[in-house]
Formats: sequence, structure tokens, C-alpha cells
Amino acid sequence: MDAIAMEWGSLLLRWVHIITGIAWIGSSFYFMHLDAALREGPLLPKGQGGEAWEVHGGGFYHVRKYLVAPENLPKELMWHKWESYSTWISGFFLLVWVYYMSADLYLIDPAVRKITPVAAALCGLGGLALGWLVYDFLCRSPLAKNDVALAAVGFAYIILMAYLFQQVFSARGAFVHTGALMATMMTGNVFFIIIPNQAKVVKSLIAGEAPDPALGKIGKTRSTHNNYLTLPVLFLMMSGHYPLTYSSPYAYIVVGFVLVAGALVRHFYNQRHLGFGDAWWAWAAAAIAMLAAIYISMPASSSGREILGLKPAPALAPVAGLPRAPREVADIIGLRCAMCHAQEPSWPGLAMAPKGIRLDYPEFVERYKQEVRLFSGLTRAMPPNNLSGMTEEERAVIRRWGAARAASLN
Repeated sequence: MDAIAMEWGSLLLRWVHIITGIAWIGSSFYFMHLDAALREGPLLPKGQGGEAWEVHGGGFYHVRKYLVAPENLPKELMWHKWESYSTWISGFFLLVWVYYMSADLYLIDPAVRKITPVAAALCGLGGLALGWLVYDFLCRSPLAKNDVALAAVGFAYIILMAYLFQQVFSARGAFVHTGALMATMMTGNVFFIIIPNQAKVVKSLIAGEAPDPALGKIGKTRSTHNNYLTLPVLFLMMSGHYPLTYSSPYAYIVVGFVLVAGALVRHFYNQRHLGFGDAWWAWAAAAIAMLAAIYISMPASSSGREILGLKPAPALAPVAGLPRAPREVADIIGLRCAMCHAQEPSWPGLAMAPKGIRLDYPEFVERYKQEVRLFSGLTRAMPPNNLSGMTEEERAVIRRWGAARAASLN
């Protein structure tokens, strides 16, 4: 597909995904806060619920939560589910659009594993499905009786999946699939557990029966899991724009530290809203976890890394047999772009190639042909502010080269 259509499609899908994600995360955080803020009041029997008073937008809100079924349900009952569903659906289509339709560019790295685009897509989809199935099995197993044990095993499982993704996909593709896996767990909780349990409660109330209190308890547990996974998922989804996060051979360990940091931040706010005080130590521990992630992600060796047994990533050259860009084009890119888009950029202030796109070999230039055509030929987005002085004649050469490839694909 033409690079312009791919770029606009990616933008529009990402726009929808961000909007729906804001709605889902906002409602999730709000209800976690609301549950923690509820207090016993005169309008509900002791031990059967709670209430909270809030002020927003110039008005006052009186919110009640019933732990035991209310006598009557209104005809209009608001279900908070579409925020989750629309976020996952838009994210899934974005994953397909960017990573599966352009698998040879973003998902497959021949230096990691030579697989076909179809095989890569099947591995990705299978990983997401497996992620939910294993997580759901753990939550239904006897392990779920111990929250700490379940969290530890779940944590280890996510790290394992991040490692396995790293053995199959490109570094960027592995990171985004780890985030998508956790997001699938979260939406699976809503779709398969929380909403069905709520529907069973409503059905019981309509039938004049007392609902099973275990249904609400299970739903609340899964909702809490979602709450603690939210910040790490957001980090992993943003990481595609920051190659330092995913380019390390120990990126799966970075995932672990991000999980710890995100969970600690949420723990601080959950404890505060419950009235248990301010656990400021959680911020300090989260900062230490993020510093550890940053340290592991560093591309060059430094004193102390060898003590931990962490070696720097080897300099990667193209796999033999890959197609190469014409010499004329490769020379232009080498002169105008490769000072930034290289294994070790020479431009001041850059630790890694922007967006992880390397153009220091003719094979890499050919691989990112449509990106080069779009950003340096059809537009003047690159080089930024034309710092390296790319001429109009050079841009014309890039346009002709890119147009020939686009025509062959069509």
C-alpha cells in the first residue's frame, strides 16, 4: 500500500485509539478512586454500602454504592464497558495496520528470525490469545486465593512472554506485542468476567432473587488487576517512539522494572484514597525501578554493567542476501541521513537512531524505502530543518527510486 495511505491510516487509527483509551483509563481510575472514597452514611444500612459527595463543574454529586442488592433498579442503567471494548478494537486494528500489513518493515527482523509476514502475524495473534488464556487460568486456579502469589506468578509470566516475543520479532515489535498482551488481559477481564458477572447480578435482581456476592467480589478483583496494569501498558504503547526502551537485548528486563514502577505508583494512590495515608516510599521505589530500566537500556558499555553480567548489544550488520538500495541513493542517504540514523549516531545529543531506523547500510536504506520516500522525497520532514543540506536534486532521486518500488508493489 502507498506510504501516504499507510501514514494517514496509522494517524487516524492512533487518534481513535488514544481517545478511547483516555475514556477507559479515566473511568477506571475514577471508579477505583470512588470505591476508596466511599464512606458509611445514614441512607444505607451499616455494612451494606457507602456513599460519597463530590463537586465538579459547578454542581454537587451524591454517589451511593450498594453492596447488597437495592430494592429496585431504574429502567436506565449505565454500563461502563464500551470504553474498554473500543480501546481494544481500535488498538487491534492499529496493530494490524502498522505491524501486520507492514510486517517486513516493523515486525520482522531477519537478524532475529527469518519468518514470513503471515507467520509473524499468526505468532502475534497466537501470543495475544495465549496471554489471556494463561492469565485467566491462573485467576481461576487455587493460586488466586493468595493475591501476592498470583501477582508474582503473573509478573513472571509477562516477563516470559516479553522474552519469547523478543526471540521472534523485531525489538520494536516485541515491545508493542507485550503491551498488547497486557491490554488483551485487561479487556478480557471486562468482556469475559466483569460485565457478565454484573449482568448475572442484574438478572437476579429483576427475578427478585438475592445475587451471589461472589460475582461482585470476582469482578472487583479483576478490576483491580486492570488498575495496576494500566500505567505499564501506556508506557509500552508509547515506547515505539523511543528506541532506547526496546533496543537493548535485555528489553524484557526493562518490561519488568516498568511493571514494578507502574504498580507502585498506582499503589500509592490506591492507599491514599482508602485513607491509609501517603506511602511516599512507593515513589522512591518506583524511581529506583525506572533508573534500573534506564541503566539496562543504555546502548554502550559502562563501568558496573559487567558486574551484573549485562553486555552491550553487538553492532548489527545486515543479514547476507538482503536487497540493497542503488548506490546513488545509498550515497545520498549516507551523506545526508546516516549521521543520525546509525548504530552509533555521530550527531550530538542522539544516543540511538531516531525511531530505531538505521540507514547506515544500503540494505537498511532499501528496507525503509517507503519511509525515506515519504519523509525525504515527497515531503521535507527529513532531515529536520534540512540540517544536512539535502538538495532538491537529491530529493528527486529519492522520489524516483521510491516511486519505482511503489509501482512494483501495486
